[in-house]
Amino acid sequence: MFRNQYDTDVTTWSPTGRLFQVEYAMEAVKQGSAAIGLRSRSHVVLACVNKAQSELSSHQRKIFKVDDHIGVAIAGLTADGRVLSRYMRSESINHSFTYESPLSVGRLVVRLADKAQVCTQRSWKRPYGVGLLVGGLDESGAHLYYNCPSGNYFEYQAFAIGSRSQAAKTYLERRYESFQESSREDLIKDAIMAIRETLQGETLKSSLCTVSVLGLEEPFHFLDQESIQKVIDTFEKVPEEEEDAGEGEAEPEAAPVAAGTGEQGGSGDQDVAPMEM
Repeated sequence: MFRNQYDTDVTTWSPTGRLFQVEYAMEAVKQGSAAIGLRSRSHVVLACVNKAQSELSSHQRKIFKVDDHIGVAIAGLTADGRVLSRYMRSESINHSFTYESPLSVGRLVVRLADKAQVCTQRSWKRPYGVGLLVGGLDESGAHLYYNCPSGNYFEYQAFAIGSRSQAAKTYLERRYESFQESSREDLIKDAIMAIRETLQGETLKSSLCTVSVLGLEEPFHFLDQESIQKVIDTFEKVPEEEEDAGEGEAEPEAAPVAAGTGEQGGSGDQDVAPMEM
């Protein structure tokens, strides 16, 4: 894809004042699988969608541990995300070794943004095609930052990036005022609910999402699949019970017709088969 040959070099500006290579990197973030971050006063939750390239392959990791008090979720090119997460891990380790104290989240985000911005002003480099949600805790409380491929960074109460992230943003915008006082369990539930919004009709299962948590007196760690499935069952069970009740009321009217034709078993199989898929 060419735009009058102004996109062959990251340092070449178009007549309208745009850097197309940077815009392409930001578009790569939009095409990646969704990643979501939320924070309260004491906890930060990061969640992402697990999407495999094919049925024969496994999904790639989208959430990385930087330190006991910092984690990062990515959307975009996973290879670039691994490089940047390794850089963040090295900066955190070096700071802890030198000063014998954990690196603050804001300082690490500034260093990460500076590293990304350098790639927008060197002709022999390209912008990192990945967006990062950096969540952490330090002496000033819980933080959630979004780092853009252009080198910009912003702090959020809750945010979503990646494919179909607008649906998750709409859900988070309706709920964000309560996040500051939310408990750990409520944050996890809201994160999984936001993940479900990005699936757009696809059934949410624990195998389709990864959730991580960090908080006061709680180092960064991943939730196991059983814990995630229990949370999913709490809000998926109610609609199923309502559907079962509706089907039970309709059965007395349909039973006499099926008894006369002998097709009750056949119609029941047709209704069950799509739910099993």
